[in-house]
Amino acid sequence: MFQHNRLNTEITFFQKIKSLDYILLISVILLSIISLFVMYSTDGGEVLFHTKNHFIKIVVFFPLMIFIAFFNIKFWHNFSYVIYLLVIFLLIWVSFFGITSSGSKRWMDVYLFVLQPSELMKVAIILCLAKYYHRLKIENVNSFTSITIVLSIIIVPIIFVISQPDLGTSILIASSGLIVLWLGGVRIKYFVYSFFSFLISLPFIISFLKPYQKLRILTFLDPDRDPLGAGYQIIQSKIAIGSGGLDGKGFLKGTQSYLDFLPEKHTDFIFTLFSEEFGFVGSFILLILYAVMIYRIVYIGFQSRSFFGRLYCFGFASAIFIFIAVNMCMVLGLLPIVGSPLPIMSYGGSSMLATMIGLGIVMSAKIYQRQLII
Repeated sequence: MFQHNRLNTEITFFQKIKSLDYILLISVILLSIISLFVMYSTDGGEVLFHTKNHFIKIVVFFPLMIFIAFFNIKFWHNFSYVIYLLVIFLLIWVSFFGITSSGSKRWMDVYLFVLQPSELMKVAIILCLAKYYHRLKIENVNSFTSITIVLSIIIVPIIFVISQPDLGTSILIASSGLIVLWLGGVRIKYFVYSFFSFLISLPFIISFLKPYQKLRILTFLDPDRDPLGAGYQIIQSKIAIGSGGLDGKGFLKGTQSYLDFLPEKHTDFIFTLFSEEFGFVGSFILLILYAVMIYRIVYIGFQSRSFFGRLYCFGFASAIFIFIAVNMCMVLGLLPIVGSPLPIMSYGGSSMLATMIGLGIVMSAKIYQRQLII
């Protein structure tokens, strides 16, 4: 056993390069290239602020993903709790010393760029829970103590994120955590109990929402109640997507986007601009690329010999699926606007950084797929 582990941990640089999942890499590269073209479109067909910054982030964060992949998956297992606590510390720091913008205190200046720690928590919470369940005896998975601990791990960061306020990100963090709970073996009945408890407490929860958050829910239920105000963004988004038709209006020819009918088209509503210009065919190709990326992450999870590696890959793949689904449903008017970026495509350094870190750890699981973690 000892000799077998040595053979799997002492991997040369060229062996690591060879062991990378190139299908996953190609899907990430293609999504990055598409995102650059779409960002170029948001800048009106010129290489301006958003295009330049997005290009720099891809150039910096893509090699970072490869660098992270070269660390043994056991390293990420050993430091999972430390990473989680570090991000908690950053959330606390933001609460006191963060940058305030549009009434929210979510960001911190790290000199090179502005960081949003709540985005990093989407990955950190999966790492933390994957390690917890890896170390937990199977007979204790559904014990009261175990469930209390994992719920505390999920609830603590959510409290800080909600206070920023950032309801959308807190929901996505909770989703990431709950997925790992389910994958870890928690019985379905506990999720059913939690769901009904949530429904019962919903009026109480709504009473704590900010006025703009309540307005978003009301706008989701009836966008036409204020078509020139709160409902304007989602109405314009649906018009733009619908006008794209089968094959789109063509690159740089999106009228809704170019005439500035569509606010925030470079961030949460990037899919709207893409759909208007490339239509159903382009959107289908984009979904295929995302499907390939998620499939490869799940495949790597199945190949991993460690439960930690499998659980992390399955949890991260599920989280990416939810992030994509929430964003697309949001711009289609099927969900309230919650501020959920589209992975890799949307403009935003923290979202891109978190996604690349998460993918880097997946690649680490691929390179060290035969590594046993005891």
